Amino acid sequence: MNAKRITTNSDLERAFHIRKEVFVEEQGVPLEDEFDEFDTLDGRCEHVLVYHDEEAVGTGRLRVTDGSGKLERICILKPYRQYGLGKRIIQSLEEIAAEKDIARVKLHGQTHAENFYKKLGYETASEMFMEDGIPHILMTKELTNQ
Repeated sequence: MNAKRITTNSDLERAFHIRKEVFVEEQGVPLEDEFDEFDTLDGRCEHVLVYHDEEAVGTGRLRVTDGSGKLERICILKPYRQYGLGKRIIQSLEEIAAEKDIARVKLHGQTHAENFYKKLGYETASEMFMEDGIPHILMTKELTNQ
């Protein structure tokens, strides 16, 4: 399993396909809510793909907002969720944040994934809130302790 930073439109399209399958088709997020102005290669976000047996099966992105790195759009195709690929996506995004001298990262995690993020050093920083009809929580992590 490896992850790589997305630098081509074809890889970005692979990420979009994965996100559409997971968030729109599987979880019912409206298509118009899933994709936004940050889904480009213009540097406003850094996107990654994670691979299993050389097939792109997961993705995520990092966006800098209010001096923090915000991990977003983290997902893995359903048949590949048991291989530790989510951890690899998070690690890749944290490495990119560290390269950018970002000391703190945050994410809006779906509540069912709270323990997954806690195992990776994230702390719950909010009560549950709804995004696109799905319960979420704000989670944060200081990268300077790594």
